[in-house]
Amino acid sequence: MEYKLFRPEQTQQIIELFTRTFSDSEGESEGKAIGRLVADLLATTSSEDRYVVVAEKENAILASILLTRLSYDSPEQAFLVAPVAVATEVQGKGVGQAILHYGLQLLRQEGVSLAFTYGDPNYYAKVGFEPVLESDYAAPLPLSYPHGWLAQSLTEQPLSAIQGSSHCVAAFNKPEFW
Repeated sequence: MEYKLFRPEQTQQIIELFTRTFSDSEGESEGKAIGRLVADLLATTSSEDRYVVVAEKENAILASILLTRLSYDSPEQAFLVAPVAVATEVQGKGVGQAILHYGLQLLRQEGVSLAFTYGDPNYYAKVGFEPVLESDYAAPLPLSYPHGWLAQSLTEQPLSAIQGSSHCVAAFNKPEFW
């Protein structure tokens, strides 16, 4: 398996991976919604505000994550790690954790100090995320599942609260994603 940044010509493959993976696990309507989100993220988010990582084997994309800027009223550089898709046929084989580690290391190399995600605390704990309070780290919009708001420091410093509001990229700025 090779982990690397995506190439623009892989856009349709990535959208299809997310649509298929989320359709398999969450149902067709959720798969289509996540596919549209990924298409919007790729089309409307500047390259300065996003990274897209893929896991490839024999020219097939088997996993992908999107990393998009999350801005706070603070000098801290933060990114949101979402969504994440691992092809159904390779789930449970460490591909998800490996691509997350790769993406987090990429953020570290780029000088990002905080990573956030919104998902299953048990899964994301395996790669160093921990639950945080909205009162310590404001989410861009009200959370429907506050226990799923997770963060990790990408530096040697422990997590410490950030005062003020946060802002996500435009494609994520919709209540249905929070």
